[in-house]
Amino acid sequence: MYIKKILWAIALIGLVIFGFFAYYIYGAMFASNTTFNNETAYIYVPTNANYSDVRAQLEPLLDDIDTFDALAKQKQYTTNIKAGRFAISNGMNNNDIINSIRSKNLPLKIAFNNQHTLADLAGRISTQIEADSLELLTAMTDETFLSKNGFNKATALGMYLPNSYEFFWNTSAETFRDRMLTEFNRFWTDTRTAQAKKMNLTPNEVITLASIVHEESKQADEQPRVAGVYLNRLRIGMPLQADPTLKFAAYQLPLYKNTIIRRVLNVHKSIDSPYNTYKNRGLPPGLIAMPDLSAIKAVLNPESHNYLYFAADPKRIGYHKFAKTLGQHNNNARAYHKYLSSQGINR
Repeated sequence: MYIKKILWAIALIGLVIFGFFAYYIYGAMFASNTTFNNETAYIYVPTNANYSDVRAQLEPLLDDIDTFDALAKQKQYTTNIKAGRFAISNGMNNNDIINSIRSKNLPLKIAFNNQHTLADLAGRISTQIEADSLELLTAMTDETFLSKNGFNKATALGMYLPNSYEFFWNTSAETFRDRMLTEFNRFWTDTRTAQAKKMNLTPNEVITLASIVHEESKQADEQPRVAGVYLNRLRIGMPLQADPTLKFAAYQLPLYKNTIIRRVLNVHKSIDSPYNTYKNRGLPPGLIAMPDLSAIKAVLNPESHNYLYFAADPKRIGYHKFAKTLGQHNNNARAYHKYLSSQGINR
């Protein structure tokens, strides 16, 4: 009888221990372990991160980091860290969290437009993916890459077509650059290449002209008409005489650093630069800024007309008045200069 009591006692103790162990395992694996109020929280695991790096991001999000540590070790996550952007949903248990951050790297949408330089673009992209701005700029300006793919430093910005794209957060600088080349080549279909060739332009020259069109007019409905003016000038050998190219040339000089030119003057027309389209015929060496897709498409599909001139319209800010003769243009230009003076804009 005494032995039976001992055996029953041992069995009960075993059940208690097993129950406690089962409860601990359930708590470690299946009980909710989040402490944030939002529906979803994200962690960003850098390339070559270790478990301590991940743990530091998780600790503020979890109710009990110790049970997570125990299960992470049991499931060998602590020695098998994956880089990327991962989601943790409110109410998740440790098991689901580990499964999420181990294998569910989530892509994100990145977007860019209206960047004036590769450095500006690199800075913009570096806020959206893991690669930093220096890594991105180094990849973007790699001379071997540029030469191999038909670009140079003056035209390199044209490879990056403004839009939104899906990337993983842990995308490297080289991977980002290479993907943008793929998108560039995809944009330049046989039809678009043929359209450019018909105008005696290469894809890079189309984008260079589009950058001028875009700086002249942000109005998508007017851009084909502006493009038509410049193409008419190119066709007859007339200088483009594009004010945005003068501003670009000026901004390369120390005298105009950290300034904003609101009114183009004769002094700007005397700047010695290949981007001065008053002094040089034809297109400048490359882009003066990143054009919108609307401007690129405007150059490829210009409005057919006989206009050779245009001046900003003071009665429709953002739009222009177009003219076929220099006399008509001078009248339009005087009206706009009068407007600028009335607004106190003298430089």
